Amino acid sequence: MSVLNVVGIGLMTVVLWTSSAWSYQEMTVANGGTIQGKVTLVGDKPRPMGFNLVTIPDPVYCGRISTGTGWRIVEDFIIGPDGSLKDAVVMLKNVKKGKPFNLKKVRVDAIDCDFLPFVNVLRDQDEITVINMDPVEHDIQGYETARVRGARILFNRPLPMNPFHKVLGFMNEHTHLEGKPMVEKIHLRKGRNIFVMQCGFHPYMFSWGVVVNNPYFSITKEDGRFEITDVPPGDYTLTVWHAGTKRYLEKEITVKPKGNLTENFVYKAPKGRRSVHEMVENPHFGLELLGEGVEIVPSLRVQKP
Repeated sequence: MSVLNVVGIGLMTVVLWTSSAWSYQEMTVANGGTIQGKVTLVGDKPRPMGFNLVTIPDPVYCGRISTGTGWRIVEDFIIGPDGSLKDAVVMLKNVKKGKPFNLKKVRVDAIDCDFLPFVNVLRDQDEITVINMDPVEHDIQGYETARVRGARILFNRPLPMNPFHKVLGFMNEHTHLEGKPMVEKIHLRKGRNIFVMQCGFHPYMFSWGVVVNNPYFSITKEDGRFEITDVPPGDYTLTVWHAGTKRYLEKEITVKPKGNLTENFVYKAPKGRRSVHEMVENPHFGLELLGEGVEIVPSLRVQKP
């Protein structure tokens, strides 16, 4: 199955984003309000997307982060003890004007066979820079996502092996150094605001991008909390999106002058199979396929299903 098909299966529930008809205008906000809150997940922990490293290139190096049984898990749900949900993007819609719209340039590191950060926020036509920090080659595939007409390819470029590493032992210890950057401009079609990057060689590597048209957004940390400040008084739609759920939740809100508003979002954990990749024992694809004396050792971090 192609990577595009794998991504498409996971994107069937993505909701189209309604683009604003106006251009955002910057102004001084003297009496702005603050919106804060928390995003949580209720229900049983979602079943993980697992990838059998024996069937994928570079199993020993990439297996430094793995389950210890030869599987690599996509960590798209980072959940705290109280149900707090990390990497949810909270956004304010229908903002015509407000505080300066300055965003940091987006950089994604391919490091330890993972893309970091997992979620980024940027504007349409912004550039994204991807840098290989690994002594293995990656294949960067970018897809614009939508429920209607499915995914559309934005780019597909190789990211050569980083040649600057000083490797010790069996590649279990090394110094991460920057390789040559790959730079791509992101332009999504009207009505879409989500794109995803996935490695064609290591399909458990994901990084999501959310395109916004104003600076009023926040990405939740491990505690699930968010805060949006300097909001001009008015009526808005507060919305949240999370890559694991592929769903938007929305609330209609009113921000008063210098007001403080608390709004919480609760996702229901998805049930059952989430993708074609799940952790199952298969005697035809066991660790013995690597050959005698070759092991997949999670020396950097052990993942827990």
